[in-house]
Amino acid sequence: MKFVTYEGPDADGYRVGYLDGDVVVDAGFDGDMVAFIEAGAPIRGGKSIDGAVLRAPLRPRTLRDFLAFEGHLLNVFPGLGKEIPSEWYDVPAHYKGLPDTVIGPGEEIPWPAFTQKLDHELELAAVIGRSGKDITEANALDHVFGYTIWNDMSARDVQARELPVAMGPGKGKDWDGSNVLGPCIVTADEIDPHNVDLEVRINGERWGGTNTREMYHTFESMIAYTAQALALRPGEVFGSGTATGGSGLELGRWLNPGDIIEMEASGIGVLRNTIGIRPG
Repeated sequence: MKFVTYEGPDADGYRVGYLDGDVVVDAGFDGDMVAFIEAGAPIRGGKSIDGAVLRAPLRPRTLRDFLAFEGHLLNVFPGLGKEIPSEWYDVPAHYKGLPDTVIGPGEEIPWPAFTQKLDHELELAAVIGRSGKDITEANALDHVFGYTIWNDMSARDVQARELPVAMGPGKGKDWDGSNVLGPCIVTADEIDPHNVDLEVRINGERWGGTNTREMYHTFESMIAYTAQALALRPGEVFGSGTATGGSGLELGRWLNPGDIIEMEASGIGVLRNTIGIRPG
């Protein structure tokens, strides 16, 4: 199934629903998507919603972003005079994002005043659906509720100043609206995370993409690594990291105000957003 969070003309705030084709159907649940997942995704609805507007499918409990695609690093590191560290092949390392920065499909992505080089990052994201600790790779996907698209925005000029400090991404990733999720969460029974086609288009022009079979680190390894001595909970989000060809950095191209970003994942759909005006 494809679950969504929507805002309707008669709804009091955001509601959980599911898609029947292009029609949003209310799930009959009084709570947000994280609570819905935690409750076992109980569907008690059936009312179609005219005029529903999709929002971010969930406000994640946590955001963890990995670097799973070797191809992305091979495209980027030579231009930075760097080689892929040997540790990358051993450890599915990640950084943590800010859940309150998340926006959804159709929303304008703000251009923060502190950057001149704004970039997109195409990712597949897994949403945890079942709690667990010390999870094995063999059982890891049993803990996934579903998958969505993640556009992890980056301020590249700011990021370039921060990364040499070796503290991980900071303001190069953190501003309101810097993480875009959507358009829906497709349940795990309908997605093979090892075979998802990913593509990004800017103003209709294909800038890049790949298939998740090219991931060096799998969602299984990410989940097992993270869950060592740590309980994972429903509503946590794991990002694949930038897909090969999924960023402007790999092409030496940057976004401009008014650009339309379309990110597509087979079996999930298209996440579409417009870049806002550059302040000043």
